[in-house]
Amino acid sequence: MKYVFLAAAIISEVIGTTVMKQSEGFTRLVPSLITAVAYAIAFFCLSQTLKTIPTGIAYAIWSGAGIVLIATAAAVFHGQKLDAPAMIGMGLIICGVVVMNVFSKATGH
Repeated sequence: MKYVFLAAAIISEVIGTTVMKQSEGFTRLVPSLITAVAYAIAFFCLSQTLKTIPTGIAYAIWSGAGIVLIATAAAVFHGQKLDAPAMIGMGLIICGVVVMNVFSKATGH
């Protein structure tokens, strides 16, 4: 269940961040509300995750997955171009999260 909450936190944060651009600096009501609700859900779910997963590990997974998913969403929905260094950097982030989860004793599993 702890990873379900973490996945929900990540997905909600990605939705909130992606829609935030469309809020135009919080001047448009509907995208602003979606952003606020998505972030509220993200932080609630992250708080539930932190009951069972160490903070550093949960945040590493959340931020690492978030970076990759938000960059992908920006490419798909906002036309942002990802060059080779960006793709390599995101690959390294994914590798770091995998190494932490598979090899670190700090993960608590």
